[in-house]
This record gives sequence, structure tokens and C-alpha cells, in this order.
Amino acid sequence: MASTRDRIIVATNELFRRNGYNGTSLSQISEAAGAPIGSIYHFFPGGKEALAVAVIDTTGSIYRELFEAIAADAADPAGAFTDFFAGAAAVLMESDFIDPCPIGTIAREVANTSEPLRIAAQQAFDSWIAAARDHLVGAGVLPEAAEELAAVFVSTVEGTFVLSRTLRSTAPLDAAGIHLADMARRAIADSARARA
Repeated sequence: MASTRDRIIVATNELFRRNGYNGTSLSQISEAAGAPIGSIYHFFPGGKEALAVAVIDTTGSIYRELFEAIAADAADPAGAFTDFFAGAAAVLMESDFIDPCPIGTIAREVANTSEPLRIAAQQAFDSWIAAARDHLVGAGVLPEAAEELAAVFVSTVEGTFVLSRTLRSTAPLDAAGIHLADMARRAIADSARARA
């Protein structure tokens, strides 16, 4: 059985995905988590902002680990990107196009008004970029090119989530996976030629 703290984080994550940061109240979190508001402040003395930081940290780690697992299971290094976007498309369809990850939503809402939340989102995105960069370097891509392509990957993930949700179509995610895989194959080949 999940701890009270974990229940609060899971419930908040779900509410942020559905309603955004500003559209979610502590009373909604309390009700969804089955925990009194006093428990929220017990575990998160900074209130909603501190709770949101915990949600970003937790979700950021989960998505980084998900990419790493998909990359490890991919048939080839470039296929990791196709597989990741295909999985994201399936999740989006199954959820009826509910935001699959609250990090981008929170960042868009409060990056200019909450430095703790901006920093938490930055750290999550940095960890995703690092995971993709390490995967690409492991596939033979030169470090600078791997860093650039990893940043494009994370930017594309966030952008295609917004576009796919708005269009209620997985076509942007499907196209992104194909193009990111092509970019990875070119980067691997270019790096091999540069080393030769």
C-alpha cells in the first residue's frame, strides 16, 4: 500500500495533468489523495509549490528511466526514438489525450513566476537530455552532436505532446519518432566519418 506522501504525489500529478498547476487547489489534492490538508503541509511544508517540486522530481525521474529502458530494449540505437514516440502516442490515445506529463504544463504556467518550479523543471529536462545524450554517445555519436540532438529530442517531445493533444491526433508524435530516428542515424554515420 502506498504511503500517504506517495498518495499525495500521485494524486497531485494526476490533477496537474488534467487541470494544470493554477487550476488545482489544495482541497482538490486533499480529496483525491484521501489525506487531510494538514498531511499535505506535514510532508510539504512549503505547500502547493513544494508539492509541485516533488511531483516534477518524481515524474522527471520516471520519464528518464522510461527512456533509458526503451533505449536499452530498442533493436538499434536510432530505433529508441521511434519506440519512445510510439509509446507516447499509445499512452495519449489510451488517456483520451490527457496531458501525459505535468512538467511542461507547469513550466509553461509558472516558469516566470516561481523560481523553485522553474529550477525543478530545468533539472528534469536536463536529466532527460543527459539520458538521450548518453544513449547517443554510446551509439558512437560525437559528444557535442549528441548534446544538440538530445536537446532537440526533449524539445520535440514537449512540443509534440502539445500539438497532438490540441489536434487530438497522434500524427505529430508518429512523425517526430520517424524524423528523430533519421536524425540519430545521420548523427551516428556523420560521427563515424568524422572519426575515420
